[in-house]
Amino acid sequence: MDNLTHSLVGLTAAKAGLERLSPGASILCVLAANAPDSDVAVVLFGDRWDYLQHHRGITHSIAGVVVLAVLLPLIFYGVDRLRARLRRQPPKTNLRGLLIASSIVSATHPLLDWTNNYGIRLLLPWSPRWFYGDLVFIIDPFLWVVLGAAAFLLTSKTPLSKVIWSAFAGVTSFLVVMGPRASDLPNRGLIIALWLGAVVAAIALYRNGAREKWGERIAFAAFAVVFVYWGMLAVAHSRAVEQGREAAAGIVAPNGETVLRLAAMPTLANPLRWECVFETDRATYRFPVRLNAGNSPTRVIRYEKPAGALAQVMNTVGQQKPGRVFLGFARFPVASLADPDCTTQTLVQLADLRYTEPGRSRGAFAVELPVDCPNEAGPRETVTEGR
Repeated sequence: MDNLTHSLVGLTAAKAGLERLSPGASILCVLAANAPDSDVAVVLFGDRWDYLQHHRGITHSIAGVVVLAVLLPLIFYGVDRLRARLRRQPPKTNLRGLLIASSIVSATHPLLDWTNNYGIRLLLPWSPRWFYGDLVFIIDPFLWVVLGAAAFLLTSKTPLSKVIWSAFAGVTSFLVVMGPRASDLPNRGLIIALWLGAVVAAIALYRNGAREKWGERIAFAAFAVVFVYWGMLAVAHSRAVEQGREAAAGIVAPNGETVLRLAAMPTLANPLRWECVFETDRATYRFPVRLNAGNSPTRVIRYEKPAGALAQVMNTVGQQKPGRVFLGFARFPVASLADPDCTTQTLVQLADLRYTEPGRSRGAFAVELPVDCPNEAGPRETVTEGR
């Protein structure tokens, strides 16, 4: 999940009672909620492939989270003792309370990251296996508004805090209304209206003294809403997988292929639309699944698995760092040649089909590598409309 969501979880957890365990626990909770993402520091010493290789790696594993959950309170406690010694005052923090708060909040980070389709390697360093929840899109405005409203109601006590929350509401509202992904929102007008309505409702609750009336129960209610929301998404995901399997069977039947594995993945702010990606013994496919529609996909993308000369090219690029790292990360890797009819050199285009297609985008989810031209053309994409 995005770090805004992690921070809101940490702050809301602190206001649910963890802040009472020790002075400084609120700040600790926010930091602990984000601590596993300290793996971003790898970009200071390497390139984007080092980041892709190590992100959601050891710091997100069970072992890594346990270490961070203990290390962070020890740093807090040590700094507090040093400060107290320099000022000749008694220490303020409670190490036991900091450890409890840190342990609880640190566990939320891998849980949240597991819920989306990027994946997480929980068993490092013993196993590099990826685990995918496929329930929540990596950025979810619903979580922002629920957790943000709870944190706002419980922390807006000073003029400065009100200014900060006003800025938060302004920035997140801008992202929802006019941000880079705003055009991808389904039923955009309705979602914007619901978002603005939720912001107004939070302000109204604050003006009517919600914090004084309900206190910590607001935080527990927010977490309860999140878990109910996840439960609803789990039901929708189960239906999407079932519907996707039926559609996949119909897609591959004419070709005599066998479905090996299938995943239904969430889309931005739309629990009724899922992206289905599946692999057969001969190809990899992607198509949309709409729970409120029939089982016939409107657009099917198909990439044959590398064979012959392209398979040899894949063996070559798999020995290079970008190709090796990318193929180790990609859940549904596909490949094509930029110019199958080349005579000297061309580009082999790799992509993870859960996010993009070869040659369609750049970044961590696709890569183009120069290779010598193979002796024969490799497999190409097939798009079927109106199935």
